Amino acid sequence: MTDEPVSTKKSSSGSPQASHTFAATRSVARKLALQALYRWQLNDGPWQDLVQEFGEAQDMPNADREYFRQLVEGVWGSRQALDDRLAEMMDRPPEQLDPVEHAALLIGLYELTSRPEVPYRVSINEAVGLTKRFGATDGHKFVNAILDRAARALRPHEN
Repeated sequence: MTDEPVSTKKSSSGSPQASHTFAATRSVARKLALQALYRWQLNDGPWQDLVQEFGEAQDMPNADREYFRQLVEGVWGSRQALDDRLAEMMDRPPEQLDPVEHAALLIGLYELTSRPEVPYRVSINEAVGLTKRFGATDGHKFVNAILDRAARALRPHEN
């Protein structure tokens, strides 16, 4: 799933291809944010260092650079609130999570709480896809269940 349904919403240029490109650059931004937040969990530091470090990543030319920065800064600034909310929905404390699953949950929950323009299904599907790609074998099932529960609570009007 993408941020913008290609067949129904066009970009400002009016081109369905441009809408697809927008969604693809957002997906790459999420992937880089996941990698940056993973690194941050292993080696704490300011969000600006993460943006600078990953700003030079090989995939950055294909990413929405500004969205990447907003994700990293937003998660970094609201980490405690996000972790508190996650703790209410899980059977274990967030610090016991696999770092990939934790990063995916932080991104997904940040989008659900702070990015109302992103459809909840996009947030969930993107987080699940990242966890399938980078996480443990069945980690995506856990991420899906937690974010689905969060979406029902945070965005009942979309369900």
